[in-house]
Amino acid sequence: MSNEAKNNEYKASSITVLKGLEGVRRRASMYIGDTGVRGLHHLVQEVVSNSIDEVLAGFCTKISIVIHNDGSVSVIDNGRGIPVDIHPEEKKPAVELVLTVLHAGGKFDSKTYKVAGGLHGVGVSAVNALSKVLEVFVKLNGKIHYMKFAYGKPVTELQVIGECGTETGTEVRFTPDETILETVTFDFDNLAKRAEELAFLNKNLLIEIKDERTNVEKQFQFAGGIKTFVESLNKNKEKIDGVIYLEKEKEKIVVEIAMQYSFEYVETVYSFVNNINTIEHGTHYTGFCTALTRVINNYIKKHKLSEVSLTGPDTREGLTAVISVKIPNPQFEGQTKTKLGNNDVKGFVDNIVNDFLNDFFEENPSVAKAIINKCINAAKAREAARKARELVRRKSILGSHSLPGKLADCQEKDPSKCELFLVEGDSAAGTGISARDRRTQAILPLRGKILNVEKARLDKIFKSQEILNIISALGVSIEGEEMDISKLRYHKIVILTDADSDGNHISCLILTLFYRQMRKLIENGYIYIAQPPLFKILKGKSSYYVRDEAALKEKSKELGENTVVQRFKGLGEMDASELRETVMNPDQRILKKVALEDAVEADRVFSVLMGDEVEPRREFIQANAKYAKNIDV
Repeated sequence: MSNEAKNNEYKASSITVLKGLEGVRRRASMYIGDTGVRGLHHLVQEVVSNSIDEVLAGFCTKISIVIHNDGSVSVIDNGRGIPVDIHPEEKKPAVELVLTVLHAGGKFDSKTYKVAGGLHGVGVSAVNALSKVLEVFVKLNGKIHYMKFAYGKPVTELQVIGECGTETGTEVRFTPDETILETVTFDFDNLAKRAEELAFLNKNLLIEIKDERTNVEKQFQFAGGIKTFVESLNKNKEKIDGVIYLEKEKEKIVVEIAMQYSFEYVETVYSFVNNINTIEHGTHYTGFCTALTRVINNYIKKHKLSEVSLTGPDTREGLTAVISVKIPNPQFEGQTKTKLGNNDVKGFVDNIVNDFLNDFFEENPSVAKAIINKCINAAKAREAARKARELVRRKSILGSHSLPGKLADCQEKDPSKCELFLVEGDSAAGTGISARDRRTQAILPLRGKILNVEKARLDKIFKSQEILNIISALGVSIEGEEMDISKLRYHKIVILTDADSDGNHISCLILTLFYRQMRKLIENGYIYIAQPPLFKILKGKSSYYVRDEAALKEKSKELGENTVVQRFKGLGEMDASELRETVMNPDQRILKKVALEDAVEADRVFSVLMGDEVEPRREFIQANAKYAKNIDV
């Protein structure tokens, strides 16, 4: 037998057995999503989830999160404390099992936790595996118990280090492992936003978060719970009426819903299961939507308000809602827990919402009619949008091709290799066409400022030629049934505008279009913002490009005397070689990838900056002026 044949043999000795938590260390992304910023902060959320389970069980009223100067994080609660007694079968302290064994925890039966974040049982043990040091302090039975771990393995035995009287609770302090994680620097705002969300979802729960590095700290506690959450989300919107709130418990399932209509055109609905944000919704959301549509249509027929039959999207236009359900055995799709699959929850939520809204509408006819008028107008706009869409389709079919005439397309047909630059104006587009690599880079010029979709319904959107050009070039339509992401013609869509205030405004309008109507493009990582220079500094035969005034001062100081500073008023003033060097060349350019880290905050900012209300926008600008960069003076 040849050596090659021997090497290709597949036997028992070929099987690698990963013991303990080694599998988590080898494949960290499987357990925490990724090894970047998101994964790092997910570690904290996994520990906090254990504390939240104690909240749901009725034993915890306070959670403290501390970012320490040494880069570690502590999560402290006043719950019952992780058990420290010896497990009868494993012959080890329960706290050690929880921290070192996958699928070890108190969530696998209904005795310890009737409601919990999930049944995977890998959370805190995965945190231990990805920490170079983890310490646990448990206050229980009058004693403070302590144990230390390194890289997921015990360093000390469980020991008593003090007394605590009648206090109970758990503190977990961990230092993430920089050999596995790409970053180990915690972001206070990232953790604070999730802490605020959890405080909204759990009435009266006090969550404290402190950053020892900056001495910044915040406290969150909301007696109104998700009702206050909706009020916060709608703070800068013109509301139709107050918040509609319902809470119902039956057969160990708790349904809590807060909803409010505004005169906006977008749907903003967040759904949660046992405090986990189900960003892909699931059966609880479906049950809510089905009941809402049915109740509104039945009310219209009963009171003969219109002949129009409303669709689900019609009834949710301008709706802001938070759906929070707490169930004993949640069935999520995957460890990331982004979608609920329990079929029985759909019918349960449907029945509760149906009965509640029927009564509410009959008891509040003026509110019901105001909401229904909003929905009917949405339906009329939808029909107008359908006609406009059909007209666009017919023109595309009758025309020689469906791509916009001003698009300078690339030669490559593989979307993963193609880039589309959305360029401000024909002049800049002309320079871009000369500067591009025509094999992989396409240019689409946009005329002026595109429509602000924050203030427009679908019918108006489909009358905007610039937006239609973008849709045609991309090969995908706006959100909904027609948005087939697999048909996207470019996997890198670059917003390229002037580096001045007008350019930033146009960039913001394009981002609003993508966020409100084509969000999948952002979620899949296809949207980028180019960083063209505002100045060119010449010294001798060398040239340097800088983005803003601050960078100009710094570079000028570095270069010393005898420099000719050139200011670009727009991309059209740059020649092809300058644009190629600074924006088009993948080896030299700087592109900012647009990511959606916090949907709640993103929704708030778009509403403030692009909505009708002027005062919130002024307040936002005044509060954030000191953080502004790239200002065109």
